[in-house]
Amino acid sequence: MKYVDQLTKQQQEELQKQYEVLSYGVDSIVPEDKFKEKIAKSIKEQQPLKVKLGLDPTAPDVHIGHTVVLNKLKQFQQFGHTIQLIIGDFTGKIGDPTGKAAARKALTDEDVRHNAKTYAEQFGKVIDMDAVELHYNSRWLSKVNFSEVLQLASQVTVARMLERNDFHTRYQMNKPIYLHEFFYPVMQGYDSHVLESDIELGGTDQEFNVLFGRQIQEQFNQEKQVVLLLPLIEGLDGKEKMSKSKNNYIGIDESPNDIFGKTMSIPDELIVKYFELTSNLSIEEVAQIKTQLTDGALHPIEAKIRLACSFVEMLYDKEEAKKSQAHFANVFQKNKIPDDMPEVVWNQDLRVGIVDLIKELGLLPSKSEVRRMVKNGGIRINQEKITDPFTTVDVVDGMIVQVGKRKFVRLRVK
Repeated sequence: MKYVDQLTKQQQEELQKQYEVLSYGVDSIVPEDKFKEKIAKSIKEQQPLKVKLGLDPTAPDVHIGHTVVLNKLKQFQQFGHTIQLIIGDFTGKIGDPTGKAAARKALTDEDVRHNAKTYAEQFGKVIDMDAVELHYNSRWLSKVNFSEVLQLASQVTVARMLERNDFHTRYQMNKPIYLHEFFYPVMQGYDSHVLESDIELGGTDQEFNVLFGRQIQEQFNQEKQVVLLLPLIEGLDGKEKMSKSKNNYIGIDESPNDIFGKTMSIPDELIVKYFELTSNLSIEEVAQIKTQLTDGALHPIEAKIRLACSFVEMLYDKEEAKKSQAHFANVFQKNKIPDDMPEVVWNQDLRVGIVDLIKELGLLPSKSEVRRMVKNGGIRINQEKITDPFTTVDVVDGMIVQVGKRKFVRLRVK
């Protein structure tokens, strides 16, 4: 008999509540009928589910896009389930080939340690890291002998591997696929076997990898995990997946003012999706906002302000959210100069070209970017717009340099 059928009325209500929250915003569940059964078994036996998220520490910067999966982990935590966070210090030396047109560069041990530490610190802004099981998969993968590797590999065909879009594309383009790359999803699946995971989370782009856990668990006659695939969130450009490399991201370690300001620039058509997947608001609150936006009772700008406040509150606190909202209102809506801004001591020539000044201050990465910003009207000196990239300015103490809508610097001359 199924566990679902064995629950009391009160337990059935708890099952329905967990299922509604935990499946909310999920792109797909594989297999969906087994997910409810997993939750029911957990309730019946009073045993928390083991929920796995694997991470290769390839980059230390966490952004709002990561909160899609972090918020889901937080929901599992709130229902008392156990989070298994796996730092792929062993798999990271191969690198996830997903979406790559070439093999990844291997990470050094130092890279892994640094990035893993940064991940843990930043994730702690969203989930309770004290209640997380933190694992490094080198602990078991480094001990697998070659005989065991061959046994695992004997259950996986090359044709199956070439079903992956990235491998298939490279094969069609006659680009090299290295044998060790085939072992990446196998090792990720082996992690699920070792930890006997009940659930694994991953983005929709990770479907091939996370489904391997079910295959490997089956090899070892274990109960197979259920996979929850979560949508990818577009970045500030509204087109590409949020990524630091595409400069369309909101970093969770950025200042409250920057988080607030960047959130206000997201495209209107993404407001609801951001609320659903990345905010800390309840399902009911998001549904109300969605209705208000549809009815015209809530202006998109007001919705973005609420979203921005939710981000700052989630990553900092309510007080910082209030301050960043006031800062945004003064600087952007009322066009005022902020009272608080970085100060930089200028000890070079007091007469300098605007392009050299901005580049020297590090406010833009290149002189070509400065010229482009000038032409777009995005550079001001003491609130006066600079329109000519060949402009020369006289640097004086207290002069305020503004680049775009968010960058302000006050110069000090000694």
